[in-house]
Amino acid sequence: MDDLRKFARYFRPYRRSLIFGTFCVFASVIIGLLVPLIVGHAVDDLSAGVTWAKLTRYALTVLGVSAVSGIFLFLQRLILIGMSRHIEYDLRRDFYAHLQRQPLSFFHSHRIGDLMARATNDLSAVRQLAGPAIMYSLQTLFVILLILPLMLRISVRLTLLLFTTMPLVSLTVKYLGQQIHLRFEKIQDFFAQISARAQENFTGVRVVRAYAQEEAEIEAFNRLNRLYAERNLSLVRISAAMRPLLQFLIGLGFMLIIWYGGALAARGEISVGQFTEFNLYLTRLIWPLIAMGYVVNLYQRGTASLKRINAIFAIQPSITDSPHARAHPPINGRIEFRNLTFRYHEHAPPVLRDINLTIEAGQTVAFVGRTGSGKSTLINLIPRLLDPPPGTVFVDGVDVRERPLAQLRASIGYVPQEPFLFSETLAENIAFGVAGASRAEIEWAAEVAGLSDDVREFPAGFDTLVGERGITLSGGQKQRTTLARAIIRQPKILILDDALSSVDTYTEERILTRLREVMRERTSIIVSHRVSTVRDADMIYVLDEGEIIEMGTHDELLARGGEYAALYERQLLEEELAAS
Repeated sequence: MDDLRKFARYFRPYRRSLIFGTFCVFASVIIGLLVPLIVGHAVDDLSAGVTWAKLTRYALTVLGVSAVSGIFLFLQRLILIGMSRHIEYDLRRDFYAHLQRQPLSFFHSHRIGDLMARATNDLSAVRQLAGPAIMYSLQTLFVILLILPLMLRISVRLTLLLFTTMPLVSLTVKYLGQQIHLRFEKIQDFFAQISARAQENFTGVRVVRAYAQEEAEIEAFNRLNRLYAERNLSLVRISAAMRPLLQFLIGLGFMLIIWYGGALAARGEISVGQFTEFNLYLTRLIWPLIAMGYVVNLYQRGTASLKRINAIFAIQPSITDSPHARAHPPINGRIEFRNLTFRYHEHAPPVLRDINLTIEAGQTVAFVGRTGSGKSTLINLIPRLLDPPPGTVFVDGVDVRERPLAQLRASIGYVPQEPFLFSETLAENIAFGVAGASRAEIEWAAEVAGLSDDVREFPAGFDTLVGERGITLSGGQKQRTTLARAIIRQPKILILDDALSSVDTYTEERILTRLREVMRERTSIIVSHRVSTVRDADMIYVLDEGEIIEMGTHDELLARGGEYAALYERQLLEEELAAS
């Protein structure tokens, strides 16, 4: 019920549609019920004598009433089903926005395929709950409430006889509805597994082919697909059994009415017209009673899906604007770490220990060190991709936790270790995050990133579609595209996290030469394993096991003969061996 209460707020903007749609359902039902009444009167009247005038009058009356009822039937579907589509839009919008606000850790613990299943199949099931389930429920309610007095007016005994089968209908709906809910919930969970498996395989298609695992992956997917089909068939068997059972029970009621009602008519206790009217009411009652099973089916599916969607909504983003956050003057780029010790989890060992350093605005600094020394973790704290402890990371003297996330991140150009490109054109990928970027700006950013020569070789130039995750580009081209994406923003703080690891040293040197002009105007932070990438930095910090063990310029660190010097000598030796 708590899930339904949360869902109810999506109906608030559409209260008028709900009210008017309910009125149309009521009007359609009450006008439609005039037809049995007219036919009943017609049978009794025509029994006394048939004339063309009577036939024409009754026929036109039935036709007119049916037409008006049909208009309201059209309007109820237009309004209520249309309302459900708007609610589906709102829910999908909020679900997507909620995912966008989640930190990186959320996506480490939730598979993308599962999230996609919730955003598609589950949302579709919830839409059915918001539209058809409400419409058919109202129809059933109004038909039963309006027909009962009309049937009782004709014969109390006939009506009571009919409703002897109703408890069986209720028990059937209750039992089968529970089975549908349980099975559908399991099916949706299993569909999420299939979606995740397919998404991972399509994303890692290069690895699958490189290891010649196509057939193995196809077989693994087929196993999942077979299990999914089997579980769906178990649900189909239950769903398929519900409607015939309801029809049988309703048919049983029909049999009793014909047997007993015919006897009443024969004895003259009710007229033939009344007997006909009663049977037409019974006919009108059949669909609403069958619809009960359909509604229960929709309800069980919808609530199971709603539970899965609300489970995601219940996860609040761990990185949000502080209640005290307020807009500050534009960022200049001075960064300070004060007594920073950082853990990924409360009881986990520290990844960074007692970091104290200041990066002046416009300065270029570099962080080097072995894999796992904490370099990427340190720079991820600046844009709050990871949340630092309070009072440890400052930009222009203001704690990053006290700045609005939008202002902080809009001032930072970030190039991650693993480049990610969207399934758009090269130009659109470069201009991502810069509204209305001109072609000249895109070309300038590509030139600085050393991408221009490659673009000239593409048949469509900057209009080349790069494919999902940039699959049509080489590793180096993807890195340079993401570098151009950061440069075009002309941010006050530029962060390069091993951004040139996939390019050769000659290309790296050309890019760095162009980048130096750009970096003079902004605070630049470079993380790299290559000494050649960082040697011109104003200050170099060497990290080991989360601590700063050396700091200085390139020449100062070489003269010191420590870890940095040893790293430099190893790389020189590797280059000599590669050249020989």
